[in-house]
Amino acid sequence: MMLDLPRAAIVATAAIFGLTYSLTATVLALDLAQRGFDEGFIGANAAMHAVGVLAMAVLLPRWVARIGVRRSVVGALAAATLLMLAFPAAPFVWLWFPLRILLGAASEVLFVLSETWLNALTPEGSRARTMAIYTAALSTGFALGPLILSATGTAGVLPYAVGGALAAAAIPFVLSRRVEAPTFEAPLHGNPVQYVRLAPLAMGATVLNAAVETAGFTFLALYAIDLGWDQGRAAQLVSCMMVGAIVLQLPIGWLGDHMDRRRLVVGLAALSAVLALVWPWALQQHPFLIFALLFVWGGLFVGIYTIMLAIVGSRFAGSQLVGIYAGMGLMWGAGALLGPTLAGLALEINRHGLVYFVALACMLFIVLALRART
Repeated sequence: MMLDLPRAAIVATAAIFGLTYSLTATVLALDLAQRGFDEGFIGANAAMHAVGVLAMAVLLPRWVARIGVRRSVVGALAAATLLMLAFPAAPFVWLWFPLRILLGAASEVLFVLSETWLNALTPEGSRARTMAIYTAALSTGFALGPLILSATGTAGVLPYAVGGALAAAAIPFVLSRRVEAPTFEAPLHGNPVQYVRLAPLAMGATVLNAAVETAGFTFLALYAIDLGWDQGRAAQLVSCMMVGAIVLQLPIGWLGDHMDRRRLVVGLAALSAVLALVWPWALQQHPFLIFALLFVWGGLFVGIYTIMLAIVGSRFAGSQLVGIYAGMGLMWGAGALLGPTLAGLALEINRHGLVYFVALACMLFIVLALRART
Protein backbone atom coordinates (compact mmCIF):
# COMPACT_ATOMS: atom_id res chain seq x y z
CA MET A 1 0.00 0.00 0.00
CA MET A 2 1.34 3.44 -1.00
CA LEU A 3 0.62 6.46 1.18
CA ASP A 4 -0.06 9.90 -0.26
CA LEU A 5 2.30 12.74 0.70
CA PRO A 6 0.30 14.08 3.69
CA ARG A 7 -0.01 10.69 5.39
CA ALA A 8 3.57 9.75 4.51
CA ALA A 9 4.75 12.98 6.17
CA ILE A 10 2.94 12.14 9.42
CA VAL A 11 4.25 8.57 9.38
CA ALA A 12 7.80 9.88 8.84
CA THR A 13 7.35 12.27 11.75
CA ALA A 14 6.20 9.40 13.96
CA ALA A 15 9.21 7.30 12.96
CA ILE A 16 11.59 10.15 13.80
CA PHE A 17 9.80 10.65 17.10
CA GLY A 18 10.20 6.95 17.96
CA LEU A 19 13.87 7.05 17.05
CA THR A 20 14.50 10.20 19.10
CA TYR A 21 12.57 8.85 22.08
CA SER A 22 14.42 5.53 22.25
CA LEU A 23 17.78 7.22 21.73
CA THR A 24 17.05 9.72 24.51
CA ALA A 25 15.86 7.13 27.03
CA THR A 26 18.96 5.01 26.43
CA VAL A 27 21.58 7.76 26.45
CA LEU A 28 20.21 9.45 29.58
CA ALA A 29 20.28 6.18 31.54
CA LEU A 30 23.80 5.34 30.36
CA ASP A 31 25.07 8.87 30.97
CA LEU A 32 23.77 8.88 34.54
CA ALA A 33 25.29 5.44 35.18
CA GLN A 34 28.66 6.62 33.86
CA ARG A 35 28.46 9.61 36.23
CA GLY A 36 28.16 7.18 39.14
CA PHE A 37 24.45 7.45 39.96
CA ASP A 38 22.69 4.31 41.17
CA GLU A 39 19.65 2.55 39.71
CA GLY A 40 17.25 4.30 42.10
CA PHE A 41 18.35 7.75 40.93
CA ILE A 42 18.23 6.69 37.27
CA GLY A 43 14.76 5.22 37.72
CA ALA A 44 13.50 8.34 39.48
CA ASN A 45 14.76 10.49 36.62
CA ALA A 46 13.12 8.21 34.05
CA ALA A 47 9.83 8.44 35.98
CA MET A 48 9.79 12.20 35.33
CA HIS A 49 8.93 11.39 31.73
CA ALA A 50 5.66 9.85 32.94
CA VAL A 51 4.94 12.98 35.02
CA GLY A 52 5.20 15.08 31.87
CA VAL A 53 2.97 12.66 29.96
CA LEU A 54 0.34 12.76 32.71
CA ALA A 55 0.28 16.56 32.86
CA MET A 56 0.04 16.96 29.09
CA ALA A 57 -2.64 14.26 28.77
CA VAL A 58 -4.91 16.42 30.93
CA LEU A 59 -4.14 19.65 29.04
CA LEU A 60 -3.89 18.39 25.46
CA PRO A 61 -7.54 18.32 24.23
CA ARG A 62 -8.11 21.99 25.12
CA TRP A 63 -4.58 22.93 24.08
CA VAL A 64 -5.05 21.55 20.56
CA ALA A 65 -8.47 23.17 20.14
CA ARG A 66 -6.92 26.53 21.04
CA ILE A 67 -3.66 26.61 19.05
CA GLY A 68 -4.17 23.90 16.41
CA VAL A 69 -2.56 20.58 15.49
CA ARG A 70 0.19 21.88 13.22
CA ARG A 71 1.49 24.50 15.64
CA SER A 72 1.27 22.03 18.54
CA VAL A 73 3.36 19.41 16.72
CA VAL A 74 5.91 21.93 15.44
CA GLY A 75 6.19 23.42 18.93
CA ALA A 76 6.70 19.98 20.46
CA LEU A 77 9.42 19.09 17.92
CA ALA A 78 11.19 22.42 18.52
CA ALA A 79 10.94 21.91 22.28
CA ALA A 80 12.35 18.39 21.97
CA THR A 81 15.27 19.77 19.94
CA LEU A 82 16.12 22.43 22.52
CA LEU A 83 15.61 20.08 25.48
CA MET A 84 17.99 17.51 24.01
CA LEU A 85 20.68 20.18 23.79
CA ALA A 86 19.88 21.40 27.31
CA PHE A 87 20.74 18.12 29.03
CA PRO A 88 24.52 18.20 28.43
CA ALA A 89 24.56 21.98 28.96
CA ALA A 90 22.84 21.84 32.38
CA PRO A 91 25.30 22.80 35.16
CA PHE A 92 23.64 20.43 37.67
CA VAL A 93 22.27 16.94 37.07
CA TRP A 94 19.29 17.79 39.29
CA LEU A 95 18.11 20.07 36.48
CA TRP A 96 17.60 16.92 34.41
CA PHE A 97 14.44 16.23 36.42
CA PRO A 98 12.42 19.26 35.22
CA LEU A 99 13.97 18.84 31.76
CA ARG A 100 12.75 15.23 31.69
CA ILE A 101 9.23 16.37 32.67
CA LEU A 102 9.18 18.85 29.79
CA LEU A 103 10.52 16.21 27.38
CA GLY A 104 7.77 13.84 28.49
CA ALA A 105 5.15 16.51 27.81
CA ALA A 106 6.58 17.14 24.33
CA SER A 107 6.62 13.40 23.63
CA GLU A 108 2.96 13.08 24.62
CA VAL A 109 2.01 15.83 22.17
CA LEU A 110 3.88 14.11 19.35
CA PHE A 111 2.60 10.63 20.18
CA VAL A 112 -1.07 11.58 20.53
CA LEU A 113 -1.30 14.11 17.72
CA SER A 114 0.54 11.98 15.15
CA GLU A 115 -2.06 9.24 15.68
CA THR A 116 -4.94 11.72 15.66
CA TRP A 117 -3.70 13.61 12.60
CA LEU A 118 -3.11 10.42 10.62
CA ASN A 119 -6.58 9.08 11.47
CA ALA A 120 -8.16 12.36 10.38
CA LEU A 121 -6.44 12.11 6.96
CA THR A 122 -7.29 8.44 6.39
CA PRO A 123 -10.44 7.13 4.67
CA GLU A 124 -12.26 4.31 6.42
CA GLY A 125 -11.51 1.73 3.72
CA SER A 126 -7.76 1.86 4.34
CA ARG A 127 -7.69 2.89 8.00
CA ALA A 128 -6.30 -0.36 9.43
CA ARG A 129 -3.55 -0.62 6.78
CA THR A 130 -2.56 3.01 7.36
CA MET A 131 -2.37 2.52 11.12
CA ALA A 132 -0.36 -0.65 10.50
CA ILE A 133 2.22 1.38 8.54
CA TYR A 134 2.21 3.92 11.37
CA THR A 135 2.81 1.26 14.03
CA ALA A 136 5.56 -0.38 11.95
CA ALA A 137 7.28 2.99 11.41
CA LEU A 138 7.07 3.82 15.11
CA SER A 139 8.50 0.41 16.05
CA THR A 140 11.30 0.86 13.50
CA GLY A 141 12.18 4.18 15.10
CA PHE A 142 12.22 2.60 18.57
CA ALA A 143 14.54 -0.13 17.31
CA LEU A 144 16.95 2.22 15.51
CA GLY A 145 17.48 4.68 18.36
CA PRO A 146 19.86 2.55 20.43
CA LEU A 147 21.71 1.49 17.26
CA ILE A 148 22.63 5.12 16.56
CA LEU A 149 24.36 5.25 19.93
CA SER A 150 26.70 2.49 18.78
CA ALA A 151 27.99 4.98 16.17
CA THR A 152 27.93 8.17 18.25
CA GLY A 153 28.92 6.69 21.61
CA THR A 154 27.27 7.80 24.83
CA ALA A 155 29.82 10.34 26.06
CA GLY A 156 29.83 14.06 25.44
CA VAL A 157 27.42 16.27 23.51
CA LEU A 158 27.29 14.30 20.24
CA PRO A 159 24.48 11.81 21.05
CA TYR A 160 22.30 14.63 22.39
CA ALA A 161 23.05 16.76 19.33
CA VAL A 162 22.09 13.89 17.02
CA GLY A 163 18.83 13.41 18.92
CA GLY A 164 18.04 17.11 18.69
CA ALA A 165 18.89 17.19 14.99
CA LEU A 166 16.55 14.27 14.31
CA ALA A 167 13.69 16.03 16.08
CA ALA A 168 14.39 19.21 14.10
CA ALA A 169 14.49 17.19 10.86
CA ALA A 170 10.82 16.29 11.29
CA ILE A 171 9.68 19.92 11.39
CA PRO A 172 9.70 20.50 7.59
CA PHE A 173 7.40 17.47 7.11
CA VAL A 174 4.80 19.04 9.39
CA LEU A 175 5.18 22.62 8.10
CA SER A 176 4.43 21.66 4.50
CA ARG A 177 1.15 23.23 3.41
CA ARG A 178 0.53 20.14 1.28
CA VAL A 179 -0.10 18.32 4.56
CA GLU A 180 -3.63 19.30 5.54
CA ALA A 181 -4.06 19.95 9.25
CA PRO A 182 -7.45 19.11 10.82
CA THR A 183 -9.14 21.51 13.24
CA PHE A 184 -10.73 20.39 16.50
CA GLU A 185 -13.44 22.01 18.57
CA ALA A 186 -13.03 22.64 22.29
CA PRO A 187 -13.81 19.47 24.29
CA LEU A 188 -16.85 19.25 26.53
CA HIS A 189 -14.60 18.25 29.43
CA GLY A 190 -10.89 17.91 30.15
CA ASN A 191 -11.05 14.99 32.58
CA PRO A 192 -9.02 12.09 31.11
CA VAL A 193 -11.04 9.60 33.22
CA GLN A 194 -14.09 10.44 31.11
CA TYR A 195 -12.21 9.42 27.97
CA VAL A 196 -11.12 6.18 29.62
CA ARG A 197 -14.79 5.37 30.26
CA LEU A 198 -15.71 6.15 26.65
CA ALA A 199 -13.34 3.51 25.25
CA PRO A 200 -12.57 0.83 27.87
CA LEU A 201 -11.50 -1.76 25.30
CA ALA A 202 -9.00 0.61 23.70
CA MET A 203 -7.62 1.42 27.14
CA GLY A 204 -7.39 -2.29 27.97
CA ALA A 205 -5.52 -2.99 24.73
CA THR A 206 -3.06 -0.20 25.55
CA VAL A 207 -2.41 -1.53 29.06
CA LEU A 208 -1.96 -5.03 27.64
CA ASN A 209 0.46 -3.89 24.95
CA ALA A 210 2.57 -1.79 27.31
CA ALA A 211 2.61 -4.37 30.12
CA VAL A 212 3.56 -7.37 27.99
CA GLU A 213 5.97 -5.47 25.74
CA THR A 214 7.94 -3.97 28.63
CA ALA A 215 7.91 -7.29 30.49
CA GLY A 216 9.22 -9.04 27.38
CA PHE A 217 11.99 -6.51 26.86
CA THR A 218 12.95 -6.82 30.51
CA PHE A 219 12.78 -10.57 31.08
CA LEU A 220 12.70 -12.56 27.82
CA ALA A 221 16.47 -12.73 27.44
CA LEU A 222 16.90 -13.52 31.15
CA TYR A 223 14.27 -16.25 30.90
CA ALA A 224 16.11 -17.84 27.96
CA ILE A 225 19.43 -17.66 29.84
CA ASP A 226 17.80 -19.44 32.80
CA LEU A 227 16.83 -22.23 30.39
CA GLY A 228 20.44 -22.63 29.26
CA TRP A 229 20.86 -20.10 26.42
CA ASP A 230 24.01 -18.02 26.18
CA GLN A 231 23.69 -14.25 26.59
CA GLY A 232 24.32 -13.32 22.94
CA ARG A 233 21.72 -15.65 21.45
CA ALA A 234 19.22 -14.78 24.18
CA ALA A 235 19.46 -11.10 23.22
CA GLN A 236 18.75 -12.06 19.59
CA LEU A 237 15.35 -13.38 20.65
CA VAL A 238 14.20 -9.87 21.55
CA SER A 239 15.45 -8.51 18.22
CA CYS A 240 13.61 -11.27 16.35
CA MET A 241 10.40 -10.39 18.16
CA MET A 242 10.84 -6.72 17.22
CA VAL A 243 11.36 -7.56 13.54
CA GLY A 244 8.14 -9.55 13.52
CA ALA A 245 6.33 -6.64 15.16
CA ILE A 246 7.41 -4.44 12.26
CA VAL A 247 7.09 -6.76 9.25
CA LEU A 248 3.73 -8.37 10.03
CA GLN A 249 1.76 -5.17 10.65
CA LEU A 250 0.92 -4.69 6.97
CA PRO A 251 -0.80 -8.07 6.46
CA ILE A 252 -2.61 -7.62 9.77
CA GLY A 253 -3.69 -4.14 8.65
CA TRP A 254 -5.01 -5.62 5.41
CA LEU A 255 -7.11 -8.07 7.43
CA GLY A 256 -8.36 -5.17 9.53
CA ASP A 257 -9.75 -3.51 6.39
CA HIS A 258 -11.47 -6.69 5.16
CA MET A 259 -13.08 -8.25 8.25
CA ASP A 260 -14.72 -7.33 11.53
CA ARG A 261 -12.01 -5.59 13.55
CA ARG A 262 -13.30 -6.58 16.98
CA ARG A 263 -13.26 -10.26 15.99
CA LEU A 264 -9.78 -9.80 14.59
CA VAL A 265 -8.55 -8.28 17.87
CA VAL A 266 -10.00 -11.21 19.83
CA GLY A 267 -8.39 -13.68 17.42
CA LEU A 268 -5.00 -11.98 17.67
CA ALA A 269 -5.17 -12.03 21.48
CA ALA A 270 -6.16 -15.71 21.51
CA LEU A 271 -3.30 -16.69 19.18
CA SER A 272 -0.89 -14.60 21.27
CA ALA A 273 -1.94 -16.47 24.43
CA VAL A 274 -1.67 -19.91 22.83
CA LEU A 275 1.68 -19.27 21.14
CA ALA A 276 3.14 -17.84 24.35
CA LEU A 277 2.42 -21.16 26.08
CA VAL A 278 4.57 -22.87 23.44
CA TRP A 279 7.66 -20.81 24.34
CA PRO A 280 9.07 -23.20 27.00
CA TRP A 281 8.80 -26.23 24.71
CA ALA A 282 10.45 -24.41 21.78
CA LEU A 283 13.19 -22.85 23.91
CA GLN A 284 14.15 -26.19 25.46
CA GLN A 285 13.51 -28.64 22.63
CA HIS A 286 13.66 -26.71 19.35
CA PRO A 287 15.96 -23.67 19.66
CA PHE A 288 15.72 -22.81 15.95
CA LEU A 289 11.93 -22.94 15.97
CA ILE A 290 11.73 -20.34 18.74
CA PHE A 291 13.02 -17.62 16.41
CA ALA A 292 10.19 -18.22 13.92
CA LEU A 293 7.73 -18.50 16.79
CA LEU A 294 8.75 -15.17 18.33
CA PHE A 295 8.77 -13.48 14.91
CA VAL A 296 5.14 -14.48 14.38
CA TRP A 297 4.15 -13.83 17.99
CA GLY A 298 5.63 -10.30 17.95
CA GLY A 299 3.63 -9.41 14.84
CA LEU A 300 0.36 -10.88 16.14
CA PHE A 301 0.65 -9.27 19.54
CA VAL A 302 1.51 -5.75 18.33
CA GLY A 303 -1.29 -6.18 15.79
CA ILE A 304 -3.77 -5.93 18.68
CA TYR A 305 -2.71 -2.34 19.28
CA THR A 306 -2.63 -1.56 15.55
CA ILE A 307 -6.23 -2.70 15.02
CA MET A 308 -7.40 -0.90 18.16
CA LEU A 309 -6.01 2.36 16.73
CA ALA A 310 -8.13 1.75 13.63
CA ILE A 311 -11.23 0.94 15.71
CA VAL A 312 -10.88 4.10 17.76
CA GLY A 313 -10.30 6.18 14.62
CA SER A 314 -13.50 4.77 13.10
CA ARG A 315 -15.64 5.49 16.14
CA PHE A 316 -14.37 8.85 17.42
CA ALA A 317 -13.44 12.16 15.81
CA GLY A 318 -12.36 15.70 16.64
CA SER A 319 -11.35 16.68 20.16
CA GLN A 320 -12.92 13.49 21.47
CA LEU A 321 -10.40 11.48 19.46
CA VAL A 322 -7.56 13.60 20.89
CA GLY A 323 -8.88 12.88 24.39
CA ILE A 324 -9.14 9.14 23.74
CA TYR A 325 -5.58 8.95 22.47
CA ALA A 326 -4.39 11.06 25.43
CA GLY A 327 -6.13 8.59 27.73
CA MET A 328 -4.40 5.75 25.92
CA GLY A 329 -1.11 7.51 26.61
CA LEU A 330 -1.93 7.43 30.34
CA MET A 331 -2.84 3.75 30.15
CA TRP A 332 0.45 3.05 28.38
CA GLY A 333 2.30 4.45 31.37
CA ALA A 334 0.23 2.35 33.76
CA GLY A 335 0.88 -0.81 31.75
CA ALA A 336 4.59 -0.12 31.48
CA LEU A 337 4.71 0.20 35.28
CA LEU A 338 2.64 -2.93 36.01
CA GLY A 339 4.13 -5.26 33.39
CA PRO A 340 7.71 -5.73 34.63
CA THR A 341 6.54 -5.73 38.27
CA LEU A 342 3.96 -8.50 37.82
CA ALA A 343 6.14 -10.52 35.45
CA GLY A 344 9.02 -10.33 37.91
CA LEU A 345 6.77 -11.63 40.71
CA ALA A 346 5.53 -14.42 38.44
CA LEU A 347 9.12 -15.48 37.68
CA GLU A 348 9.89 -15.61 41.40
CA ILE A 349 6.95 -17.99 41.88
CA ASN A 350 7.58 -20.20 38.85
CA ARG A 351 10.44 -20.71 36.42
CA HIS A 352 8.05 -20.16 33.50
CA GLY A 353 6.28 -17.25 35.18
CA LEU A 354 6.87 -14.91 32.21
CA VAL A 355 4.98 -17.27 29.92
CA TYR A 356 2.04 -17.59 32.31
CA PHE A 357 1.93 -13.83 32.81
CA VAL A 358 1.80 -13.16 29.06
CA ALA A 359 -0.86 -15.82 28.41
CA LEU A 360 -3.02 -14.72 31.35
CA ALA A 361 -2.81 -11.04 30.34
CA CYS A 362 -3.98 -11.90 26.81
CA MET A 363 -6.84 -14.04 28.12
CA LEU A 364 -8.01 -11.30 30.48
CA PHE A 365 -8.06 -8.93 27.53
CA ILE A 366 -10.20 -11.40 25.58
CA VAL A 367 -12.74 -11.40 28.43
CA LEU A 368 -12.79 -7.59 28.32
CA ALA A 369 -13.17 -7.61 24.53
CA LEU A 370 -16.17 -9.94 24.73
CA ARG A 371 -17.89 -7.85 27.39
CA ALA A 372 -16.99 -4.21 26.77
CA ARG A 373 -17.74 -1.70 24.05
CA THR A 374 -14.85 -0.03 22.20
